[in-house]
Amino acid sequence: MADIVGKIIRVNGPVVQIRCKETIKMLDMVEVGDLRLVGEVVRIKQDIAYAQVYEDTTSLKAGDPVYSDRVPLSLELGPGLLGNIFDGIQRPLEKIRAMEGDFIARGIHVEALDREKKWHFIPVKKDGEKIAPGDILGEVQETSLVKHKILVPPDVPEGMLVFVAQEGDYSVDYKIAEIETGGNVIPIYMYQKWPVRKHRPYKQKISADTPLITGQRVIDTLFPVAKGGCVSVPGGFGTGKTVVQHQLAKWSDAEVVVFVGCGERGNEMTDVLANFTKLVDPRTGKLLLERTVFIANTSNMPVAAREASIYTGITIAEYFRDMGYDVALMADSTSRWAEALRELSGRMEEMPLEEGFPAYLPARLAEFYERGGRVINLNGETGSITVIASVSPPGGDFSEPVTSHTKRFIRCFWALDRDLAYSRHYPAISWIDSYSEYVDEIRQWWDSQTDGKWVEYRNIILDLLQKEQRLQQIVKLIGPDVLPNTQKLILETCHIFKNAFLQQSAFDDTDTYCPARKQFLMFNAIIKFHTKAEELIKQGVGIEELRESSVYQSLMRMKEENIDELEKFINSIEQEMEKLKK
Repeated sequence: MADIVGKIIRVNGPVVQIRCKETIKMLDMVEVGDLRLVGEVVRIKQDIAYAQVYEDTTSLKAGDPVYSDRVPLSLELGPGLLGNIFDGIQRPLEKIRAMEGDFIARGIHVEALDREKKWHFIPVKKDGEKIAPGDILGEVQETSLVKHKILVPPDVPEGMLVFVAQEGDYSVDYKIAEIETGGNVIPIYMYQKWPVRKHRPYKQKISADTPLITGQRVIDTLFPVAKGGCVSVPGGFGTGKTVVQHQLAKWSDAEVVVFVGCGERGNEMTDVLANFTKLVDPRTGKLLLERTVFIANTSNMPVAAREASIYTGITIAEYFRDMGYDVALMADSTSRWAEALRELSGRMEEMPLEEGFPAYLPARLAEFYERGGRVINLNGETGSITVIASVSPPGGDFSEPVTSHTKRFIRCFWALDRDLAYSRHYPAISWIDSYSEYVDEIRQWWDSQTDGKWVEYRNIILDLLQKEQRLQQIVKLIGPDVLPNTQKLILETCHIFKNAFLQQSAFDDTDTYCPARKQFLMFNAIIKFHTKAEELIKQGVGIEELRESSVYQSLMRMKEENIDELEKFINSIEQEMEKLKK
């Protein structure tokens, strides 16, 4: 039972000042008032503690008691996470809805993991074995897609396994093992608790050398991200940040997806949750829901819980990473998380810096992105967390503080362009402003899939796109007719590339996901057309003849073809174009 550690002396929105009569530490979890609203100590000044409360503080008053167990805000990590929907402090929303209705009642306390459900536990260790932090004690088949590995908590010292439960069905709070260390016997349960603001340890961080295949051509081919990388997706209102993240959550080849809706509009999160119950994984034929955890903290929920939701998501991602899985964390959006930081900082009367954001904004961003990466875990297995975080700069201004500071800590940047979005070109990722620094690391993987041609073709296309941008400025001034045919060909090739390759429909069953092999074949076809067209132009063939050719028309429709048909088409390109000779 929590002790009374002080009384409220002031309430300022979500920030509560507490006069402490007992020892209280930074980041301790507290419960304030008669309703025991959950909060966290974020500042201590002499005998005054400041706590940010994760619920509506209406009706709190001076003199109300404050309780604490003197432990930090922690998550319950164990079987039952996948397919579940939590709020920013890991309260299960579906369970709360069954109890209270569509809105969360203040002061409600619900255990994150179901204590009634039984899980079939299969031990992999035996009594008498030496045990170290992070070791796998047993396995639970949580879903048909994910085998949940029951780990020794990282903060349990090395010792001897003196008891492990036999194979059978147990609830998450059942004691499945005992470890003797230093004369003490430590009980191990099927779930463990871990502080949200403390990163889970690992042996070594290693380089990321395998791409996260998303099925989105503009990403995989031009601006790829490695498993264990960090990506920022900035864009103004209506440019498609949320749509891009939804697509990646649906189709990326990560083994586990953690989707954090941080300050999102309620209808957007509803759309995500409604769609995921029906979506099928293209690689396994199973429901995507079986490998996804949702953190839903909508814009009408308390602002302090929004600040915590990012840490809740990354902690759950680290837990699955420790099992040896490749995890994709979608955070939408870090701007609204930063706005929560700004409001809480203002409530605590801290000195503001750029645009009112606190001075520690860059440090918090660095701390968050640093928890991503590819690592060798304590148990020797390799796992990764790929962080894909959207940013919502006001007015699409990429020089604002959140975007500019974020660029310091990431190596992949997918800039969303408003003009592309308004012209209904999706994904609206700008090929001029975006970049990826993972190309060299993942080159070997792509070369093995493309006969060593990927980097060469990528450089050719990026060079053509740069030339096309400069030519468009001339075209706007004097029109395209004055350009020589070689430059007109650049415009035509880029037109094909932008419309037949970069543009992709999320609503088309064939086009919504494009395998890596098909991406390369489409890439190859466009390069082959451009190379042969250059030869034909030198021999007197006109641009109009090229535009009206069957090859040109087939290129514009190639996203509808399957891989076998594309291979046949590529083999016929040169022969068909030879027919254009005069």
